[in-house]
Amino acid sequence: MPQVPPQSPWRIPLVREIGVILLVKLAILLTIKAVWFTEPTVPENGTARVSERLLGTPQTSPASLNEEEPR
Repeated sequence: MPQVPPQSPWRIPLVREIGVILLVKLAILLTIKAVWFTEPTVPENGTARVSERLLGTPQTSPASLNEEEPR
């Protein structure tokens, strides 16, 4: 009984295509992560702004600044 050497799964075209697609997707995801998510962003004066919202301290009405005066 002759022994058949085990064939590599990479000989199947579908396996090769799926492997290449997965590598391309991984490269794209790593590129996106490196470009847009390199460091965390901390808002300026973030703790004070959050405490103002949560504790309900009155703030100047920014809506009046955006309104136009009639002529």
